[in-house]
Amino acid sequence: MPRSPLIARTVPALRRSLDNLRKRKATVALVPTMGALHDGHMSLVRLAKRRASRVVVSIFVNPTQFAPTEDFGAYPRTWKADIAKLAAEDVDLVWHPTVEAMYPEGFATRIVPEGPAHAGLEDRFRPHFFGGVATVVGKLFTQCRPDVAIFGEKDFQQLRVVTQMAGDLDLGVKVVGSRTVRERDGLAMSSRNVYLSAEERQRAATLYHAMKESAQRIRAGEAIAPAMAHSAGMIEKAGFALDYLEARHAETLAPVTSRKDGPLRILVAARLGTTRLIDNIAV
Repeated sequence: MPRSPLIARTVPALRRSLDNLRKRKATVALVPTMGALHDGHMSLVRLAKRRASRVVVSIFVNPTQFAPTEDFGAYPRTWKADIAKLAAEDVDLVWHPTVEAMYPEGFATRIVPEGPAHAGLEDRFRPHFFGGVATVVGKLFTQCRPDVAIFGEKDFQQLRVVTQMAGDLDLGVKVVGSRTVRERDGLAMSSRNVYLSAEERQRAATLYHAMKESAQRIRAGEAIAPAMAHSAGMIEKAGFALDYLEARHAETLAPVTSRKDGPLRILVAARLGTTRLIDNIAV
């Protein structure tokens, strides 16, 4: 029977547990999550186990990255199932703070990221988002003091923002991106996929296939603009309301006009019914 991980809910308890984990010069990897764990999260945990001798998983649905119109209250919470999955992976410690533990009365400090946080992608539609992400991840890094932190590439702009922040603020943690895990039809695994109806779920993988087609066209020499326009048409024909579909520089997220501008990443965000999905692939 799998051993349940230790669970810390206060900062003092977390630090006592981390001190015990760090005995004998152990290295620590952190996997930040908001729970509702799926196979994509488990792939992050497995990578963390390869990169460090001890693994900490945080489960915290962070209210500061949700706008008033977004789904904070309805965000899926599956605590018992999450702990069972983490126990099966032999995770050492789960950091599960309350909102009050993370943002106590009088909390008044925020991290305001720039650079890749102002790329005109997610930030254009969710201007509050990366400030909330940077602040909570900055707190997680200082609370857990990991040697390495694992983030999924599905949230590619977030990965770039967190990587920039960790370097700029000398936080002493190496941020590592892990490849996107997909369903058999190509849909990127996401906790929000549970919001899709059965009929919407059949159409949802169009996002991936449209990006894949535009990447193939660009690699074959087609200009970026018509390749992206073709794929945007595929996405809208499938019933999505498109927020953005863009090719960007894979490191800076700066706009590009041709394949010669550097390594490229195609990024997309679109709504299918009431569910907003994001995804990306390398060109």
